Amino acid sequence: MTTAISLAVIDDHPLFREGVIRSLGEIDGFAIVGEGSTKEDAIRISENERPDVLLLDISMPGGGLNALPLILERVPDQKIVMLTVSEANDDVTTALKSGAKGYVLKGVGSRALADILRTVASGESYVAPTLSARLISGGGNASSKKAELLRDLTGRESEVLQLVAEGLSNKHIGLKLDLHEKTVKHHMTQIFAKLGVANRTEAAMAFRDALESRG
Repeated sequence: MTTAISLAVIDDHPLFREGVIRSLGEIDGFAIVGEGSTKEDAIRISENERPDVLLLDISMPGGGLNALPLILERVPDQKIVMLTVSEANDDVTTALKSGAKGYVLKGVGSRALADILRTVASGESYVAPTLSARLISGGGNASSKKAELLRDLTGRESEVLQLVAEGLSNKHIGLKLDLHEKTVKHHMTQIFAKLGVANRTEAAMAFRDALESRG
């Protein structure tokens, strides 16, 4: 029997928080180990309960983005998913650079959220596709250095990266390229190392920069 993924939910809107807890509690494979409404709650619950994944709102007392580095300072391996209404590029970028493993918008359905949490618990990152696409197409500074590093990728790694840039998950990349998901994860590890990036969004942005530099 697979061990349940332990979760904590931090949000200062009680009705929303209770709805998330109830919805996930009805799906097999999840166990709620804590809930709170402030930055201090998030830090305390992460330290004391050590959930597999911490769901964290941005707009709450103390600020979710402010809580992120403080949590990871105390619990470096804590996986944090931002669950928020904010679609601001600055918030997404700050969250990812501060160590969040996921960024999800509050309109998400419970089944989709459960899939995302399983993805993050397994060690992958996730950014809502609409936000990921906007970050990739909307720029950030073009990096000629990363564009050059793309030349170090193998043919298969380049194929994988192109599909990442299209927003596909490891599972769907595996299906498209007829590869085991574990093999795709290995390719992603190699891509991250070669490009010097920390997550899928940064890798996809490097891919975009390379296309731009070619003309």
